[in-house]
Amino acid sequence: MAFIIIKNLVKEGKVILEDRGRIVESINSLITDDFQKEDQLDQEVREILSKHMEKIRKENIEYQTMFRMIKTKLAKERSIVL
Repeated sequence: MAFIIIKNLVKEGKVILEDRGRIVESINSLITDDFQKEDQLDQEVREILSKHMEKIRKENIEYQTMFRMIKTKLAKERSIVL
């Protein structure tokens, strides 16, 4: 993914690179870190919901709806772009 991003930026003349490999590595690292943050956020949301499963069942609340709502709220509070 990072290679494609860099390739397109260079092709469009938006950047001039001396060390394309290093830039690709940096972008890959940023993307990987972002995915890891989202995975951690997903896990935290699952833990929150698991603590309230009985109430969710009793009140017939849709799990996925609650998951998205909590994830969106936590992401906004932590300035995580989804």
